[in-house]
Amino acid sequence: MTVLLAVSRLIDAINGVIGRSVSWLLLAAVLISAGNAVIRKAFDISSNAWLELQWYLFGTVFMLAAAYALQRNEHIRIDILSSNWSARTRSWIDLILHIIFLVPFSGLMAYLAWPWFWRSFFSGEISSSAGGLIIWPAKAAILLGFLLLTAQAFSEIIKRAAVLMGLIDDPLAAPAPSESAEV
Repeated sequence: MTVLLAVSRLIDAINGVIGRSVSWLLLAAVLISAGNAVIRKAFDISSNAWLELQWYLFGTVFMLAAAYALQRNEHIRIDILSSNWSARTRSWIDLILHIIFLVPFSGLMAYLAWPWFWRSFFSGEISSSAGGLIIWPAKAAILLGFLLLTAQAFSEIIKRAAVLMGLIDDPLAAPAPSESAEV
């Protein structure tokens, strides 16, 4: 289990760096959106490429930050139910559902995205919009996003199993209040 926990830490580190890094793409998308709007209104000039670039950037953030959201426990869950469960029950539910649903889904999506991306890359597929961009980078982001999500799902499975076996503290547990804050 020590080796698996080391692999989990590596996956967490990679997804942590990527998740924090892609947040800057949101700033780029906002600046491009604002610049495009100003140019369109002020000079009556427009380009589909700017609109598509905004979509690419936002989609890339969404896809590449999904694994980071899972790692940070910021993904969607039904809190009205899970908030009433014990930490052990939540760990069991997470472990089982990650194995039954998340790994097969994200793995299947990565498997299906590969030929979809590859054909686009080798054909030099371009958007059908006038002045549109090449499409393969957006498809690559989808493929990479599902690969990262699959890897993070395995990391979460390893951590949930280790928590249930009592090998590590629950990384999702709320930190205890600091005793140094008391005066």
